[in-house]
Amino acid sequence: MTQTLTTIYAQVPSRVRSLCGQRHFCGVHRTLSWALYWTLLTLLSGGLLTLAPAQAGAAPQENSPRMTPVVRAVQAVAPAVVNITSTHMIQGQYLSPLEQFFGPGFGLSPDFGGPSPRNQKRESLGTGVIVDGKKGLVLTNAHVIAGGDEVMVRLLDGREFPAIVRGADPDFDIAVLEIRAPQNLPAVRLGDSDDVMPGETVIAIGNPFGFSHTVTTGVVSALGRTIRSRNSAFTDLIQTDAAINPGNSGGPLLNLEGVLIGINTAVDARAEGIGFAIPVNKARRVMADLVDSGKVAPLWLGLDVQDVDVQTAMALGLKNARGVLINMVFPGTPADKAQIRPGDILDTINATPVRDRRDYLDILRNQTPDAKLRLALRRDGRAVTVEVVPAPFTDENARALMEKRWGFSAVQTSGGVVVNSVNKQGASSFLRKGDAITAVGANPVREMNDLLQAFRRERMAGQVLLQVMRNGKGYYARIMP
Repeated sequence: MTQTLTTIYAQVPSRVRSLCGQRHFCGVHRTLSWALYWTLLTLLSGGLLTLAPAQAGAAPQENSPRMTPVVRAVQAVAPAVVNITSTHMIQGQYLSPLEQFFGPGFGLSPDFGGPSPRNQKRESLGTGVIVDGKKGLVLTNAHVIAGGDEVMVRLLDGREFPAIVRGADPDFDIAVLEIRAPQNLPAVRLGDSDDVMPGETVIAIGNPFGFSHTVTTGVVSALGRTIRSRNSAFTDLIQTDAAINPGNSGGPLLNLEGVLIGINTAVDARAEGIGFAIPVNKARRVMADLVDSGKVAPLWLGLDVQDVDVQTAMALGLKNARGVLINMVFPGTPADKAQIRPGDILDTINATPVRDRRDYLDILRNQTPDAKLRLALRRDGRAVTVEVVPAPFTDENARALMEKRWGFSAVQTSGGVVVNSVNKQGASSFLRKGDAITAVGANPVREMNDLLQAFRRERMAGQVLLQVMRNGKGYYARIMP
């Protein structure tokens, strides 16, 4: 209050202040002067308080030092950033009364206070960015919308629209949504992630913990990073120290020009300031496949490999048990054309260590068709480097290789995927024609594409568990190729 009155008093003309403040006035005159003083203060304060909000809310001028490149980039792109809510139903789950009040997973026993078997809604939050305003296409992470029955997007201006999933691929953690909304929505400009520089300033916009359109800044910490999960590997990632938290997934990583250079995807939970983004060039190529066919074409090099364990290393006279040993090179494949030979040991792909055959497949699944891969090999005790571009691993390739490696062929019928022929000297000689393959490992098989995809993933495994239906009865069988 004192500060406000002092500010208002400063606005009173000096002659009036002099008159009001003369100490030689008698008591009556001094009373009148103070009455005049307070009247002026009241009138002036009313006017000043009316003007204050307008002055405080005034936007800075275009040439103001406050209009930094970060501010300009955020103002340009924020309208194209959307908050995504993915909702799915959990059927028949028993929730405690406290879980029903505070939300699922509150932490008490499900039978505390009696079970409540009702369908429950689960919501997951994430971020996306509009990359095509005319078609309403949104790029985000596959894990943001995984399992969602209903997807809604909300724009910066408060508008909310339903969206459909045009395609999603967990191997790349990329999904494409289509907004069911009016045309000509705001969109971000797609950049070129090949010219991203370590050390340059970047901006992340997301929805962390539900706080809409949160902006964080940082720098590009490194390029070409690889992170691994239990069942996959993500390669060629951009590492940044811009704060990325739960809910930022799928949001844009921008440069100072307000151009999209990456899709934020993960953070290292062991430390602060270590986040990762999928380069926009890879995201763009994956998006094209998802929009065209709903899936990303699988790739291969035409190699069959095995792990280099201690025994294998000793037999080959190697000092270290690392990499994978190439057993076979299929004719006419990229590996054959690159003159890779059986007996070579593959150490790295694009400087990413290949630890075992599953690692090899995980790294390969995260490549795009036009990617040029640099393979570091060991051949007869010397280092060899070759460059190779992977080729599509077609259904015809997969069928032929499955019949050779797993020892059976299958066809699609109205009753599911059924064994058509069996090699009695093969790894699955126990199968019979007419057996239905219902699962490979933990992956259900409902159609032929499921079986071929499972083969692509497990073709180098030392053992594979099949779930088979025969004469209406199910059983598990193990094959060891």
